[in-house]
Formats: sequence, C-alpha cells, structure tokens
Amino acid sequence: MLHEYRDIISVIKVKNAHFAKIFEKHNDLDQQIKNIEEGREHMEQLALEKLKKEKLKLKDEAHAMIMVYKKEEESK
Repeated sequence: MLHEYRDIISVIKVKNAHFAKIFEKHNDLDQQIKNIEEGREHMEQLALEKLKKEKLKLKDEAHAMIMVYKKEEESK
C-alpha cells in the first residue's frame, strides 16, 4: 500500500499507534481478499465487496494521515 511513501510510513507507524493499526488492518484485508480471489478461501460476492470497500476506506485514511505528516515536515 502506498509504496511511494514507504519511508514516511515507517516513521508514522512508530509515532502513531492509530496509523499502525490502520496499516496492519489494511494489509490483513489485502491478504484476505487475495486468498478469496485466488480460491484459497470462499466468500459471497457481497461480503467480498464489503471487504474491498473497507480496505479502500483504510487506504484513504492512511493516505490522508501521510499527507498531513508530509505537510508538517515541509513546513519545518
């Protein structure tokens, strides 16, 4: 997720427990979705779509936190 911000993500994960939790949950959902799409797990389509929306919401939240961090760092 958000590979172009890898360095910033490493810093924020240490400084912000909420961000770390969001990041971990996003990665867990990503793996679960891959397992379902590749046939290792089974799930109804509607439930899968719900997981995908939750994953996207977490990504959006993490991205917003990264942008705030970048702005704060640039203003120093």
